[in-house]
Amino acid sequence: MNKFALYNKFTAVEGKRDALAEMLLEAAKSMEELDNCELYVVSLDDDNKDSIYVYEVWSDENAHRASLSLEASQTLIQKAKPIIAGVEKMNTSSPIGGKGIARA
Repeated sequence: MNKFALYNKFTAVEGKRDALAEMLLEAAKSMEELDNCELYVVSLDDDNKDSIYVYEVWSDENAHRASLSLEASQTLIQKAKPIIAGVEKMNTSSPIGGKGIARA
């Protein structure tokens, strides 16, 4: 199967970017326990004080989908919803290798 990557932009409610970033970093920490999650990178937008980007690489799309149903993921999603003004899927892709990406 092909690896699956997802790049999302989260827009926080004004003044709540740091709180949302902390929640996304908490999600990243929980992903460390999942062998199928190869990368989960949280980045602040330098040009927009309310935006955060998350780049994820998974062993495959099913692994990503399954991660969303985990109790830890569901808890964080519910906790974050009130401070998320929007989520935009920037793109999905099929990583083939590079630093940090295991080759099949």
